[in-house]
Amino acid sequence: MEFAFLAGIWLGKPVWMWLAFVAIVLALLVFDLGVLHKENREIGIRESVLLSTLYIGLGLAFGGWVWWQLGPEPGLNYLTGFVVEKTLALDNVFVIALIFSFFAVPRQYQHRVLFWGILGVIVLRAIMIGVGATLVAQFSWLLYVFAAFLIITGIKMLFMGDHQPEIGNNAVVRFLRKHFNVTERHHGEAFFVREPHPVSGKPALFITPLFMALVMVEIADVIFAVDSVPAIFAITTDPFIVYTSNIFAILGLRALYFALAAMIHRFRYLKPALAIVLVFIGSKIFIADLLGLEKFPAILSLGITFAIIAAGVIWSLVKTRDEAVESKA
Repeated sequence: MEFAFLAGIWLGKPVWMWLAFVAIVLALLVFDLGVLHKENREIGIRESVLLSTLYIGLGLAFGGWVWWQLGPEPGLNYLTGFVVEKTLALDNVFVIALIFSFFAVPRQYQHRVLFWGILGVIVLRAIMIGVGATLVAQFSWLLYVFAAFLIITGIKMLFMGDHQPEIGNNAVVRFLRKHFNVTERHHGEAFFVREPHPVSGKPALFITPLFMALVMVEIADVIFAVDSVPAIFAITTDPFIVYTSNIFAILGLRALYFALAAMIHRFRYLKPALAIVLVFIGSKIFIADLLGLEKFPAILSLGITFAIIAAGVIWSLVKTRDEAVESKA
């Protein structure tokens, strides 16, 4: 009787399933911070690739567990969501690299920013997905709004090109520098430091560039979530599938960043592929209506999504192969 609540239902799924997911995520975070990275150090490409492979493997294994527990369609929806969210997370790497470059964050402290950034992402995505699930349950027509938004976003991304954000002119950066004490030099792993104020000479609390970078990473995720949350809701409205696929795709971003940051230029055609994926995901609900289907087939959705992303990655590696050879020469 003491554990009867575990069999209860929360957001459409047994409480024990949610607790199992939370336990896995917490264990991974503790393992990451408490075992692998107790000390700040630069993460090498080999270690990054190995950790990324581990996180991707765990994400796919969780998808297999979802398939076993809930059936083929939820399992396929999870895998589709995982692939889409992982690709969107890869796109986020480009912006994070710009942020770290602008604030001149040393490589040995970049993991610290990414770790705390991921914790913020877990909370922010939970809020956004919770609100989204509630709204979709109340107003089903919002799915069509999400779908149209994805199509428009994908088309803009495809034809307007990739515009790099100007970090220095960002409104948040200007606000922080205007209303808070900000030091221009790094103080190790500290987000805040106390030092003499240049005017009064009295000790004052200062924000370090490391904290500025953390704020910008969080803002970048909010911006990317505007695309990713509608994208996953266009795949499934099950809150459990939506949230778990989101978080497992994001968890490995820290490790993957250090491998991709060194070879961002090799993924030149990933963004156009992602744009096509967003158009496809957004179009599914309209295609299903035109064909008189209740839902777009999950297996077909996963196959097409994976094929588009794989084509973008392979084409990028082929087209930039000569550049890679020249850089080694």
